[in-house]
Amino acid sequence: MEKLHPGAKWLFRVRAYTIFFFFSIWLIFGLFSRIIVDEVSSNLLSLKLLYFCSAILIIFLVGEFYANLAYKNWKFELAQNELKIERGIIWKRYSAIPYERVQNVDIRRGIFARIIGFSTLDVQTAGYHYSGNNGGAVSEGHIPAVTVKRAEDIRNFLMLKISKKGI
Repeated sequence: MEKLHPGAKWLFRVRAYTIFFFFSIWLIFGLFSRIIVDEVSSNLLSLKLLYFCSAILIIFLVGEFYANLAYKNWKFELAQNELKIERGIIWKRYSAIPYERVQNVDIRRGIFARIIGFSTLDVQTAGYHYSGNNGGAVSEGHIPAVTVKRAEDIRNFLMLKISKKGI
């Protein structure tokens, strides 16, 4: 099975930091509201700042740990009759998309992806599936980061398979 482009770690980092961002906002507002309400003594202030910096460090470390594990556990393969995708850290998800169900292949390159040098591939089938954790309907064959050349090769390979099924 093939691994993703190393730039995918940045996608996973951004996802982790976004999730932890809301936690840290809660943490920041909780700490600073208590600093204003409590007596401002140098010991109390330094203890709370130490707590705050420790929390930010923990968020950073957990985000890095998540990014590395997510990258390590995301794989895909163009098998003989289907596209296989394996992903997940705790709960593994295995997808197999038969080539005869593929209708279209989209390649997306946002500004962030162009800077790092990768593409996102969306293999579309007859329908989308709902993914609650991604916030809505996504393509069944979503591959978040492959090299630009590999994305073109995969699209050409799948489009060839699509054109053959109509014959």
